[in-house]
Amino acid sequence: MIARRIATVLALLAVLVTASVAVMHTPAIAQTDGKVPGETLGTSSDADFWRQIRQGTQGQVSIPNNQSGVLIQSEGDNWRSVRNGPVSTYGAWALLGAVIAVAAFFAIRGRIRIHGGPSGVTIERFKAVERFAHWLMAGSFVILGLTGLNILYGRYVLKPVIGPDAFGALTLFGKYAHNYLAFAFMIGLVLAFVLWVAHNLPHKSDLVWLAKGGGMIGSAHPPARKFNAGQKILFWLVMLGGLSISMSGISLMFPFELPLFAKTFAVLNLVGFDLPTSLTAMQEMQLGQLWHTIMAVFLIAVIIAHIYIGSLGMEGAFDAMGTGQVDVNWAREHHSLWAEEVEEGEAARRHSAAE
Repeated sequence: MIARRIATVLALLAVLVTASVAVMHTPAIAQTDGKVPGETLGTSSDADFWRQIRQGTQGQVSIPNNQSGVLIQSEGDNWRSVRNGPVSTYGAWALLGAVIAVAAFFAIRGRIRIHGGPSGVTIERFKAVERFAHWLMAGSFVILGLTGLNILYGRYVLKPVIGPDAFGALTLFGKYAHNYLAFAFMIGLVLAFVLWVAHNLPHKSDLVWLAKGGGMIGSAHPPARKFNAGQKILFWLVMLGGLSISMSGISLMFPFELPLFAKTFAVLNLVGFDLPTSLTAMQEMQLGQLWHTIMAVFLIAVIIAHIYIGSLGMEGAFDAMGTGQVDVNWAREHHSLWAEEVEEGEAARRHSAAE
């Protein structure tokens, strides 16, 4: 019995050794330029094959969406590298630079005081509807800015602090808040434009204001109307930037329904640019997301300076949007031309009432 088992094991070993020797002495299949016989690519690559995988070919899918024929979308890699690379990096530097600039200005200049001191007498600067438009736009913008920054930087800054579960719940809530409060921002933007566009048209006094630096350096405040040149620049930055960010935001909320860039590029090409006008729906979405992010970071940096001037940076400035009433001395120092018009109008009304 034992002898039979030993003989079986030896036979199996003999078979294995014979097979190994046969494999070792089998001649290798010759390769020529990286290819082997039998239509096998070997170490070479079929450029047309990979081009079809990355770009897709019309008619290869049986559903209406031809984009489904694209197995690997190269533009997605480009979008990711741009978003997580220069957009995120330069965006962070822009926001940090705005904060540093404001802090440095405060350290050097200090709070801009009312030179004559508060008089205790106020005049109306903004009506209730104007303040409503401002706070609707400003309040929604703050939430939009915070939730948008969380999407861009939250996984690197917030997630390690509060953990993945809390971060996921917060981001989901922020996503819905971002989508719905966007419409509040747009309404506030339209109201502000209608109420203030007439006051923000260029005037010759703006050149004097700009030449004197707006009174930020020194103690003299150049004459200004209801809005000075700096506020007018801010107004148009917010209006045009807000319009741009709103349009790109709508295209992102309703994907593939509102292509903007191909049409915009076509217009720019009329004045000498050479931009592509044949864009896929996916490319439109990628460009829209990048542009939305860039404009958002730009507007946040601008608004940081606006918030500083309207609160800590200038005495009496917050009252304009807080109560709508500003001190007479503040109005005469910062908006002397407007203050004169208001005082003359009130004097005329008192004179008419006395008659």
